[in-house]
Amino acid sequence: MIADESTVLLDAIAQRGLIETENAFSSIFPTGADLQSNRVSEIGRLPTQENNDILDTANLGLAASEANSDSLTGQSGEDPLVGILERLDARLSSEAEISELPELQNPVAIERDASGIPHIKALNLKDAAFAQGYVHAQDRLFQIDLARRFASGRLSEVFGADTLNSDRFYRTLGLSQLAATAYQNLAPEAKAAIDAYSAGVNAYLATNPDLPPEFQALGYQPEPWQPTDTLVIAQEQNRIGVTDGEELDRARLLERGLSRDRIEKLINPYPEDAPTILQPEDIQPSTASIGQRELQGAIAKLPQENSLKMEMMEEVETLFSNPIEASNNWVISGSRTTTGKPFLANDPHLPLQEPSLWYQSHLETPEDEVIGVSFPGIPGILIGRNQDIAWGVTNTQVDGEDYYLLDETENGSGYVYRGEVRPYQIREETIQVRGAEPVSLPVQETVYGPVVSDLVGINQPIALQSIALQPVDGTVESALGIIQAQNWQEFREALDFDDAASAQSQNFVYADVDGNIGYIAAAKFPIRQPDHSGLYPVPGTGEFDWRGFIPFEEAPQVYNPESGFIVTANNKLTPANYPYEINGNFAVPYRAERIRELILSKDKLSLEDMQAIQLDQVSLLYRDFRPILERLEPISEAGQTWRDRLLAWDGDTQPDSVEASVFEAWYTELTRLPAAEVGQEYFDRPIFLSQAIQAGDPVLDRPGSEPGLFDEAARALEDAIERLGEPIRAWGDIHRASFVPSNPAQTSPNLQVSYGGDRYTVNIGPYNASDFSMEAGPSYRQIVDLSNPENSLYVNPPGQSSNPDSENFDDQLPLWQRGDYLPMTTEDYPLVELAVLLPEQSG
Repeated sequence: MIADESTVLLDAIAQRGLIETENAFSSIFPTGADLQSNRVSEIGRLPTQENNDILDTANLGLAASEANSDSLTGQSGEDPLVGILERLDARLSSEAEISELPELQNPVAIERDASGIPHIKALNLKDAAFAQGYVHAQDRLFQIDLARRFASGRLSEVFGADTLNSDRFYRTLGLSQLAATAYQNLAPEAKAAIDAYSAGVNAYLATNPDLPPEFQALGYQPEPWQPTDTLVIAQEQNRIGVTDGEELDRARLLERGLSRDRIEKLINPYPEDAPTILQPEDIQPSTASIGQRELQGAIAKLPQENSLKMEMMEEVETLFSNPIEASNNWVISGSRTTTGKPFLANDPHLPLQEPSLWYQSHLETPEDEVIGVSFPGIPGILIGRNQDIAWGVTNTQVDGEDYYLLDETENGSGYVYRGEVRPYQIREETIQVRGAEPVSLPVQETVYGPVVSDLVGINQPIALQSIALQPVDGTVESALGIIQAQNWQEFREALDFDDAASAQSQNFVYADVDGNIGYIAAAKFPIRQPDHSGLYPVPGTGEFDWRGFIPFEEAPQVYNPESGFIVTANNKLTPANYPYEINGNFAVPYRAERIRELILSKDKLSLEDMQAIQLDQVSLLYRDFRPILERLEPISEAGQTWRDRLLAWDGDTQPDSVEASVFEAWYTELTRLPAAEVGQEYFDRPIFLSQAIQAGDPVLDRPGSEPGLFDEAARALEDAIERLGEPIRAWGDIHRASFVPSNPAQTSPNLQVSYGGDRYTVNIGPYNASDFSMEAGPSYRQIVDLSNPENSLYVNPPGQSSNPDSENFDDQLPLWQRGDYLPMTTEDYPLVELAVLLPEQSG
């Protein structure tokens, strides 16, 4: 821990009588001889010319406190706080700020390092949450305001009619009402943290700060923060985690006249030989009475007639879908590392935006110390480490939603459920629209959830049931439990969703300083009826109701597995011997396969190996399509040249690779082959495409020809070469990571950098097939070294600040682009800014 100016300030504050006991600070803010000793050791690493000033500053505070404690109350002599502020050392970029704030219980120090990361030092987690709300508002005010408006369905109040579809969607889901109920159901500790966080945001607003320019451009002032604002943001993040857009994709294909068998061939089930997160030996004996069910058997028993008419608007379909099915985390036990202790890595793949989705923070109290990233609008650390454990998350991709087709009464006032007519419960919503009349939206509620027919353009009433649309939310409670956990048992207790009703639907990997590793799928997994796969809408008559949830004790989890490592990359969770059926939109297993391949390539792995794995851009998609290239007969001389170059290539999609440009363009052309059948220009299903090209497909094969699509693949290569033009540029020249402004009204150019990878590489680089632009990817990276947690690494692009004029707006972007990191340290960081928050004194 650093002994710096804040140490002296808080020592003086403690003696000033603003806290009950000076000893409460002693373990975190040393005083007296300990302070002077720590300052001397700290000064030893600073430039020589600064040492005298710093010593004088420290000694000023000490001398004043030792000579006459009355002077600290202002009764005699000069208040030493004034002298300290006047003599802050030259490392500080600006004067330290002391603010007296209402609702704060105890003093808090906020130190900022050169990257703008706040290191918050408080007496307890409640005060830390207050300070976290304060710095979130200070650095990300428009972002958190936009987030609450988005999830509450209130964008149109400031953006006008252009955002009405989004507002209709969220008003229909009713996240605001769910958040209000969830707040009342919170555990006391979680409620106290959210209340303190809200007070911190409002304390910053009460300082009448210069508002971010977005507020001026849009002509409105931010409202006071409410505790329910935090919960509505958490509800939206949980909803994204459980949304399975493939159920609507299947419904859309049904509407086009495709059979269920054909749809399942196009949208391939997870390959039987592909890696699952849990291994067969990880599965413990279970008392569960439900066995595995055959997918096709469940599909066959569903109603076969197609009564759906899908006319879904593109922007609303996006809201119903998970934006990207990608994230990586893995953990390796000490038996496989050079240090003898675990490594844990995580990189969540989400939309790239400015400012970053994440916010780096370090929170320290006498009992707890944690560092990692928070989500602006929510207190705590969602991914990171404390002094004992580390954790990371990926989306489970589990299907936690179902659509129920309702048998509506003739007058439209209700629906038939279990043989009885149930009236709709009507919730009246009014959407205020800037520059237009308010829009009334009556929302029909059912036993399953809201009716969403109008949102998706279906000509039959359809209701949505989701594990995320519940009047409880365990996000903050779990986060608080995790950051205080010291071992596996306490970590598990924080994620026990039997009581907390967590809807996070995340794969948590775990490691601790004692050498243990583990994994828990933290989600509410619905147990469906034997004839219900969850893959298609079903009648909402009660016949296909959920039967409950998989108990937490039997949810997918493992502690110290035999293999010595755990990998999750949105791949399937469980092997065939797991006693419950868990369906989902699992990612094509290329990333999971590659991570496992790299882990198994060495007997012992180092921290540098962890970085190499996280930054790897070798495409297993290329490996799967290479046999097609081998059998392909090029049409032109250029086609022959590029076929030969691709066959000589190693599949590493680095930004400087020209071969990567040709391969990705060729694959993109191949995704056009099913366009006429599926009704979309690009159909990115590599397993189906590889099989159809090599073995033939009854729909795509030309009549009278041999099975297979090699001629079409050769034509696609010619089209790719023509599309790229001459000279063909390197992959990073046409494939650029673009950070989209969170403000939809912003007109300035996006931040863009050259990038490698594709949708299936570990260091992912998904792109828009029409122009190769990349707007999603590794939104954050961390690698934790449990042999020495201070040796850990993280990076958060583009940077901490939302202010384009700040040096911390995009200072982490070059690090992220070239695969570098910041030290994930709670000590020895360069201090460049200091603020002290004090309780407001009465009188």
